[in-house]
Amino acid sequence: MLTKENTIIGFIGTGVMGKSMAGHLLKAGYPLYVYTRTKEKAKELLDLGAGWASTPKEIAEKANVIITIVGYPTDVEEVYLGKDGLVTNGRENTYVIDMTTSTPSLAEKIHQEASKKGISALDAPVSGGDIGAREARLAIMVGGDEAAFKQVEPILQVMGSNIILQGKAGAGQHTKMCNQIAIASNMLGVMESIVYAEKAGLNPENVLKTITTGAAGSWSLSNLAPRVIGGDFEPGFMIKHFIKDMGIALEEAEKMGLDLPGLSLAQSLYKKLADEGLSDLGTQALYKLWQQG
Repeated sequence: MLTKENTIIGFIGTGVMGKSMAGHLLKAGYPLYVYTRTKEKAKELLDLGAGWASTPKEIAEKANVIITIVGYPTDVEEVYLGKDGLVTNGRENTYVIDMTTSTPSLAEKIHQEASKKGISALDAPVSGGDIGAREARLAIMVGGDEAAFKQVEPILQVMGSNIILQGKAGAGQHTKMCNQIAIASNMLGVMESIVYAEKAGLNPENVLKTITTGAAGSWSLSNLAPRVIGGDFEPGFMIKHFIKDMGIALEEAEKMGLDLPGLSLAQSLYKKLADEGLSDLGTQALYKLWQQG
């Protein structure tokens, strides 16, 4: 049984969200080792007392609970199943938790391969962006075995406030696709609302004060629309990663025979921004399509 006294956490991926998430674990008193491709990105965590690992293999050797939040499914596959990977080099009775938004099929594959070695694997993508990560209020959607989930739930609670086991391996990733589908069309409405307010000669800040409290209210309207009005397009979540997520959702929808026109439209508009070299900006930079027009 996992306790704080017998748990050593390994954390791979210290980007916009991962750095805050790992920081919460340190502050909660867990021994922590980190790995990221660029060591400089982990400096703040190392200064706070985290240990450094030079490869995922070294993380697998040091930790019995390992959390990953990296960029793309190809990164996830390499980190888990590559030559220096966590499952490839993992020890029995280790728990691995992938919090990257990745493909359901890869989550299932990792679960299968991990099970052969006595490793418990969970897919646990998150929602809430940089704000949710900083404030430990992430929504965490989990797929995998209930027994493994119960063991690591106290660790997840350090990083999030809404944590639900959605089903078997891959269910967390499918739930994240539902999340991204809802956000994609909502973002179009949020941006069009701001543009309309501006064209009508209204004060957008006053408009937001009214409509965020009514039926139009949403996380994006409350948290990202004010950034747009303030000219802040820095990422809480990068456009390039959102395009990746929408692509996964559209592929999964096609497998199920679903047509998702709202998602397809949103993806095409975000791809326009990527083609203009804006893929590292936050998703609220969708506004720039109208700004340029």
